[in-house]
Amino acid sequence: MLKLCALPALLIALSLASSPAAAEVRIGLAAPITGPDAVFGAELRNGVEQAVLDINAKGGILGQHMVLTIGDDVSDPKRGVAVANKLLAAKVSLVVGDFNSTVTLPASEIYSDHAILNITPASTNPQITERGLDFVFRTCGRDDEQGAVAAKFLAAQTGKKIAIVHDKTTYGKGLADETRQRLLEQGVKDVLYDAVDKGEKDYSAIVARIKAASADFVYWGGLATEAGLIVRQMRDQGVSAVLVAGDGIASDDFAAAGGDAVQGTFMTFPIDPRNRPEAADMVKEFRARGINPEAYTLYAYAAVQVMQQAAQAADSLDPAAMAKVMHSGMRFKTALGDITYDAKGDITQPDYAIFVWKKGADGKMDYDRLGQ
Repeated sequence: MLKLCALPALLIALSLASSPAAAEVRIGLAAPITGPDAVFGAELRNGVEQAVLDINAKGGILGQHMVLTIGDDVSDPKRGVAVANKLLAAKVSLVVGDFNSTVTLPASEIYSDHAILNITPASTNPQITERGLDFVFRTCGRDDEQGAVAAKFLAAQTGKKIAIVHDKTTYGKGLADETRQRLLEQGVKDVLYDAVDKGEKDYSAIVARIKAASADFVYWGGLATEAGLIVRQMRDQGVSAVLVAGDGIASDDFAAAGGDAVQGTFMTFPIDPRNRPEAADMVKEFRARGINPEAYTLYAYAAVQVMQQAAQAADSLDPAAMAKVMHSGMRFKTALGDITYDAKGDITQPDYAIFVWKKGADGKMDYDRLGQ
């Protein structure tokens, strides 16, 4: 590893080619390698690194080996902008990232302004692709799509009182607001709408407000650790309200923070890509390395696959030519199944479903699709 700077938003130049190549294609990963969301950064890193290894083992892209540079955005928008500028200076032409929508929004502006192809595997805020940036895409769905699925599920719980709580982030508030709006459209008004600060340890105040509102369900807009702490503290205070959340809690960190209290929590998440036949070989490779490719790992892997196939179809590594192919309606074969893009850069077939957290026979908390 070559350390380029000593700041938290450090960059690591990592060549994964099996041998030096006369020509190379430079790809960047922008993700929270350290900081509060590092568990998700590890998923993105695992996915991109494995994809680069696999593609280089087969000769690279158009005969050029991929060289990966990793930037640590620490889940901070300012650091994300700094990472984007560092990747630009390093002459990276393809970027997978970022993870947090609040980081992706400003960073993607830089990538697009400099004609760098950018695919986020995890940022779900609608504005990322609503801005009409030709070089910005994602392999995940959007908050309005999963908000609609969550609202339909909650609205079906006839006569139940629903509280909505978020963590004030672009992702958390955006998802909570989308779900709230969809509930209102179905004639369901929440009994509590409130926010908490991300990174806190004591959520007794919000738990008290949930209890006072006599909520039967709590919809959470935010990430895993805070969700685990909230649901555990609800149970400690005798609050039996059922937690419902989005894809931000699809992590072992949720169970680590919440313990047995996470059992019975519902969440929206795409159909688990680990179970897709298209991903079988990749999953074996990950597990052989001692990695469970959970949550966003395969979304990151798929982003690199899309880049490879777009370059091959364009017969060019020029990001503009690759983006044109991606906007053409071409079908990409990935670990997530077939992917096509609309004019905005969104996938055309999001597959959000309801999952439930429960304890397995091994005593470990994990999530399964509802009804399975």
